[in-house]
Amino acid sequence: MKVLLISFVLISLLIGFAPAKRIGQFQKSADIGNPKLAGSSRYDKATKTYTLTGSGYNIWFKRDEFQYLYRTLKGDFTISADFAFVGTGTDPHRKVGWMVRESMADDASHLSAVVHGDGLTVLQWRVAKGDAMRDPEDEIFSPEKAVQTVQLERKGDTYTMRVAKKGGELQTVGNHQMANLPNDVLVGLFICSHKPDKAEEAVVSNVQLVRGRQ
Repeated sequence: MKVLLISFVLISLLIGFAPAKRIGQFQKSADIGNPKLAGSSRYDKATKTYTLTGSGYNIWFKRDEFQYLYRTLKGDFTISADFAFVGTGTDPHRKVGWMVRESMADDASHLSAVVHGDGLTVLQWRVAKGDAMRDPEDEIFSPEKAVQTVQLERKGDTYTMRVAKKGGELQTVGNHQMANLPNDVLVGLFICSHKPDKAEEAVVSNVQLVRGRQ
């Protein structure tokens, strides 16, 4: 009996320390800010696409709520993907895109390359942890709407957003310096419904994560 008990404890410890299962090119997914409806992220190996489902009141003001599929990256990198919402949605301000974040805290400093449900496309950021995001001081709007491809590049502490419509060439939206973000940051895909009682879904394809300067 004693041997069985020890064996059970050892197996439990091994399971507890087992590495988390990766989701495609990312390490894990989580809801930031404890949204009312739980979100999820999954990867289809056959089509090489990611499907994100999430709710959340917003990604703005002093705190955020959203579903996040992420990994840790350091140094320079370039990330790119094609984004498409599923369905017509219930709020024009639902959001999907790329996010670089200092931590999992709901009021963390971050920078995001965002596509809204109504086609509005923007580079936006929270200057420092706990700060209120400002309109229009903390955002750069793209002249292009309803884009398909979103690219975000980091060189040093400068972040540059580029976008393209289906079949088009990448166009620069703008760049912004975030000197306060650490060398090691969380990088990933996100979705926010902009309505606490509603979950939205998006499909993300052609995901590319390239480390180092291009």
